[in-house]
Amino acid sequence: MNIQGGQVLDTIILFMGIVILVLFIYSSIISVSEREKKASIKFFIFGIIISITYFIVGFYGVDYYNIVRMILLFIPILVLLIYFLPFRFHRQFQKSIPNGQIDERNIMFSRNELKEGTDKYNKYYLKNPELKEIDISWRTNPGLLSQKASNYNAAAFMASRASFFTVAGLKSKIDGDVSEDKIVFKVDEVTNFLKNWSKKLGAFDIGITELRDYHTYSYRGRKEAYNDKVELKHKYAIALTVEMDIDMVNSGPLAPIVMESAQKYMDSGAIAVQIAAFIRNLGYPALAHIDGNYQVICPLVARDAGLGDIGRMGLLMTPKLGPRVRIAVVTTDLPLLVDETGHDPSMLEFCTNCKKCAINCPSNSISFVDREDINGVKRWQINQETCFDLWTKTGTDCGRCMSVCPYSHPNNTLHNIVRFGIKNSSIFSKVALQLDDVIYGKNPAVKPPLKWMDIEPNN
Repeated sequence: MNIQGGQVLDTIILFMGIVILVLFIYSSIISVSEREKKASIKFFIFGIIISITYFIVGFYGVDYYNIVRMILLFIPILVLLIYFLPFRFHRQFQKSIPNGQIDERNIMFSRNELKEGTDKYNKYYLKNPELKEIDISWRTNPGLLSQKASNYNAAAFMASRASFFTVAGLKSKIDGDVSEDKIVFKVDEVTNFLKNWSKKLGAFDIGITELRDYHTYSYRGRKEAYNDKVELKHKYAIALTVEMDIDMVNSGPLAPIVMESAQKYMDSGAIAVQIAAFIRNLGYPALAHIDGNYQVICPLVARDAGLGDIGRMGLLMTPKLGPRVRIAVVTTDLPLLVDETGHDPSMLEFCTNCKKCAINCPSNSISFVDREDINGVKRWQINQETCFDLWTKTGTDCGRCMSVCPYSHPNNTLHNIVRFGIKNSSIFSKVALQLDDVIYGKNPAVKPPLKWMDIEPNN
């Protein structure tokens, strides 16, 4: 090694090479734990190639290597500057505020419940004749959790039915009598208690907002509540999220995804029912909004409660889990501290540039264009008919958009470092998107079910 002139620079370069190697090996090990074999290999190879470059220059540095030395020193400094400097493009990503209410009778789940020949069926398609042919087409498909569906798996589908059965059992518990003996706490203390207790019960995150008109449906559309006008007058809404398992999500649209969805609807519903019961015990009205029994649009409530923003795929995008969550809501009159309304321009900017969910959507239901003005609201609009049509063919709720989303990577140090950079810098956001394509692929492979799930009936 040349010890004349540049020795200090050579030492720094060697140190940088060691740091780079350690970081890439760490990333490789994390990827192994995430069942990302290809990503692990890529991290390892890139780490070796880059660090060897630094080691060669550091050990054999001579005077005519000065330019190379300066380049190798400049690159990490440039990366750090891009990462840490809060530089955002002057592009407006304004929060989208709905100017009306959604009619639950128009969503696919409600339309799927309509039975041909019934009064409900006839009246709905008399009012909406343009939807009749579309709806008839997917009604001829096997259906969700059907034995004839293309992704049928006996064990996973029966487990899913068991979870949905349990959720249905919670329906009678979403509301109840309010205690006549009112217990009053300080607003900040009871708010803090509720948040911490919810996380102890299994919630990943929880937020509170004032209940707004556009949070609620105009009319109910499910089961016996069909045609009921929603007149929810509570003052506050508590939104909570539960994490969906990354391995189960990454198997979408195979059977494990619907099994995971069902379980998380159950988990979030159980937490919401307990919170609502707790509040009624304090002497205040409270209603839990859980799977199949919503009077509110959960993603909008969760967004305004500070839990995330609405992404290209039409789902709530959370800062640490992306769309890989399920949501439940509790509305109440219990005085609570309201959280800052959620709006993340960096996430909207990332979604605008990414398009990975649209590229990988099996039913081509996700838009490739930027947010558009739809009914006076700037947002992305998915094609719910083609999306649901796929569900009724595969028997699952797909989840492919969630699995390929870069925001869906596990909540650990490696990915949180990247998330910080995306939030902080528009330049880093673009770089991170390209690196995600390089490391994980623009069209990531569907992960096979975990081995313990791979069972077949004997009969």
